[in-house]
Amino acid sequence: MRDTVRTLYMGTSERSRRFRFGLLAFDLVTIAFFVVTSVLELQPWVIAVDLVIGILIAIDLGLRIWISESPMTQLRQTATWIDVVVILSLLLPTLLTNLLFLRVLRALRLLRSYHVLRELRQEIGFFRRNEEVIQSAVNLGVFVFIMTALVYVVQHPINPKIETYIDALYFTIAALTTTGFGDITLIGTSGKILAVLIMILGVALFLRLVQTIFRPTQVRHACPDCGLQRHDADAVHCKHCGRVLNIPNEGRDA
Repeated sequence: MRDTVRTLYMGTSERSRRFRFGLLAFDLVTIAFFVVTSVLELQPWVIAVDLVIGILIAIDLGLRIWISESPMTQLRQTATWIDVVVILSLLLPTLLTNLLFLRVLRALRLLRSYHVLRELRQEIGFFRRNEEVIQSAVNLGVFVFIMTALVYVVQHPINPKIETYIDALYFTIAALTTTGFGDITLIGTSGKILAVLIMILGVALFLRLVQTIFRPTQVRHACPDCGLQRHDADAVHCKHCGRVLNIPNEGRDA
């Protein structure tokens, strides 16, 4: 049984690929579900779906640890503990006194998207060719939704201007883009510190994303002579020193 499960998770057969794509689809769906329901109140149907998702994530995590050659190494991975925290927030909502904090815990599931991208990069050429753009977009999305969750949790009980999750998202985006309309501001020392954190880290991530999207597509390939790391995907010569390059190319349809 263990060998069969390990084959599904790590094998190269078509059946194994379909199984892994199913897991990737599940990860993407759960991430999207947490993002969408973050703007909703915790209603009974949401808690019921959370319970099902929590059980499925727990089964997946248990199987990964079971088939691992080194379970302790698996337990030391950040993604494992993120899943543990998310599972607890999904399975034990009635034991947590601050239900608003669940929004932060479930937003951590967004960090799972890094694992999803790694899996997709191994399977799909499109993700390999556009890795930097996609990674930057994921960085921005993770930051926006986690910081929005923090703004909502910290400010909702004390700030009359943060009545809903949409209010928190509106403030976060306004601060992120340095628009600063001023109609919503964070109050208290914790609110001011949080606003500073959003502005400092957010602007850096936003500029990085824009730069990545509009910069011509390049690949990492160190020039043997001058050491220049980045070149156009179809470059024949190094732009810096003129050395003939041999950049691996999978072809347009790869």
